[in-house]
Amino acid sequence: MLRQPSHSIRFIIAMPPRRPQFRSHNTGSAVQRDRWPLAAEHLVSRSLDLAEELPQVEVKSPTRQTAIYRKRIAEVGPQARHGDIVEVLMPRGDVLGYGLFNPRAEAMLRMLTWNDERPELSWWQQRLDRAVELRTRLNIAAQADAYRLIHAEGDGLPGIVADLFGDVLSIETFSLGMFQRAEALAQELVERTGAKHWIIQPAPNTVHTEGYTHPGFTSTKLPQRQAIVEHGLKFEVDFGTGHKTGFFCDQRLNRLQLRDYCAGQTVLDLCCYSGGFALNATAGGAREVIGVDLDEDAIAIAKRNANLNQQKTRFVHADAFAYMRDMQRNGRTFDVVVLDPPKLVLSRDGYEDGRSKYYDFNRLAASLVTPGGLLVSCSCSGLMPTEEFIKTVTAAVPFDRQPRLLARTGAAPDHPVALNCPETEYLKCLWMLL
Repeated sequence: MLRQPSHSIRFIIAMPPRRPQFRSHNTGSAVQRDRWPLAAEHLVSRSLDLAEELPQVEVKSPTRQTAIYRKRIAEVGPQARHGDIVEVLMPRGDVLGYGLFNPRAEAMLRMLTWNDERPELSWWQQRLDRAVELRTRLNIAAQADAYRLIHAEGDGLPGIVADLFGDVLSIETFSLGMFQRAEALAQELVERTGAKHWIIQPAPNTVHTEGYTHPGFTSTKLPQRQAIVEHGLKFEVDFGTGHKTGFFCDQRLNRLQLRDYCAGQTVLDLCCYSGGFALNATAGGAREVIGVDLDEDAIAIAKRNANLNQQKTRFVHADAFAYMRDMQRNGRTFDVVVLDPPKLVLSRDGYEDGRSKYYDFNRLAASLVTPGGLLVSCSCSGLMPTEEFIKTVTAAVPFDRQPRLLARTGAAPDHPVALNCPETEYLKCLWMLL
């Protein structure tokens, strides 16, 4: 159950002068979390105001990476608390910048600024102004009333994303510090967009990555569902059962592009979620479209979306692997196959396992493509480089096929990429003739 927002509070802590006595730092992850227990006060909303003096954290060497991991931390000042904005020092005491601190996370620091630029309230407001102005210049409203408003590091705000669905802001946080400030950021965005409602939820894996969990919270009278329009198609965003922020805005242009390949074709949409690719295939004139997803709630949303658009697109509740094997046994093929699985590489430690899953998925999907047909293979794993994804998919194509790459696309431009954070270029779509 989602709870209503708590009252924001301000943490102001008197700090010692520069170069304090730092507490000892243990690099063991499990031990470190035990040494920094989580208290209820660490999950309370905080304002964007900045204390005059800040806790300090020393790093072993300078870096331009937004995320600074535990192994690079030299010392932690005794006043530093979970979610604090801290002053980040280099070994000789020079200021590297300012960042969000979480001792329970492997990425203990998420840098907000470099050098002596302090993230005061005005700094946050300028970042939000810049993000909103970019989406205005992109004129996304001419295509859809759903788009990404804040794209984490791509907008200079690491650890948070925000999508605007009509008059609802849907916010997902990836760091404890941003979760604490998400309510204040939502209020700022409401002023800039005219949104009437907002919902804030931690990312699904924050227990593992950040050491905390929370059901999330909302503004009062948040509707369970919100209707949106994208390229003339109607969709429902369900905030109770939807994945992530509720709808994947990143695939907006790819969904539209799919229409160009579908006239008179048979189309299979694997891991279809709420039916984005499938409904666009039907809108593009496909003669048969089947969407498959393991999530029963997602299939229910997809069917409602088909009804909203008066389409007869077929949706099947099934495990994609089992469904593809059934199609193989039946000798069934499709002119167009879209494969858009959930994130399969969740961490650096799980890279090989995730890569193997991509191989298995694509091996089966490619076998269902009619000779000369189209396979659209997608990956939303930011930790898997594009070239590695291409190699994996190519290796998965049956030996008797000669894959030809027609296009390589990514997320829509409302998802800007931070060049010092390669993971922000997470979405990869390969359009291949087989």
